[in-house]
Amino acid sequence: MVIRTDQAPDERQLAIITQQLGRAPRGIEAVAATDASGTPLVLRMAPIVDGKPFPTLYWLCSDLLKIEISRIEAVGVIKSLEQRLQEEPEFLEAYQQSHRDYVKARWAYMSDAQRDDVAKLGYSDVLTERGVGGISNWQQVRCLHTQYAHHLCGNNVIGQWMDEHYNVQHCLS
Repeated sequence: MVIRTDQAPDERQLAIITQQLGRAPRGIEAVAATDASGTPLVLRMAPIVDGKPFPTLYWLCSDLLKIEISRIEAVGVIKSLEQRLQEEPEFLEAYQQSHRDYVKARWAYMSDAQRDDVAKLGYSDVLTERGVGGISNWQQVRCLHTQYAHHLCGNNVIGQWMDEHYNVQHCLS
């Protein structure tokens, strides 16, 4: 079971995130989704981390999900998804809408101060034009992990497809 939370991580969650990442976390604004026991699955990230743009709004941190999705990537799914994007205009439109939703959410979560910093540092274009996981070409698929993280926190057609065809969430049971 996935629970959308969007809350600051508590001490227990920070310890888990540090273990998941293998280092102290930077740029986390919230735990965006957890499993039923409160274990972080997805992090919501700051738009600027260490003075540089960080266009990945949702970061998949769950070890179980990362392994499961890596298995799916390993069988060449990205190429077949990109082929489908070329052949099915409705699927392409849904995919591009996922990117638009991601960009909109990124800006909606920013404080006024963050928006000012983004503008002052010259990163407005990056954070307006880059979609899921920071991808600039919205006709290509990059990193199923970021697509799935968005799916757990928003509306992502690739993540929906992964659950329909691979039942990704079963690994959390």
